[in-house]
Amino acid sequence: MKTRKSIDPFWWSLFGTGGVIAALCLPALLFLNGVAIPLGWIEAPSYEHVLTLVKNSLTRLFLFVVISLSLFHWAHRFRFTLYDGLQLKHLNQLIAVLCYGTAMIGTIASLYTLWGL
Repeated sequence: MKTRKSIDPFWWSLFGTGGVIAALCLPALLFLNGVAIPLGWIEAPSYEHVLTLVKNSLTRLFLFVVISLSLFHWAHRFRFTLYDGLQLKHLNQLIAVLCYGTAMIGTIASLYTLWGL
């Protein structure tokens, strides 16, 4: 009899990596774009400058990694919040498919958007 291997370590690795990326990168991005620029502490870059920056392959890769891993971090955290916190254990498969499916759709959408520029 063959035992079935779990895919949970894969989701946990995306959760951990996404948490680290979100903790290190998102606060700086949110501070710059959500606080410093609107309050006038630093000058806002022009549209042309931002477009040139985003057209750089390294910038696209950085944004893709931040967006996709943050989505998978959210998906795993939200799944276990529903599973353990709200005791929806009978809906485990449905919740997993919806959470990780949403993260995958968001990842594909970010890939399409970033490389479609």
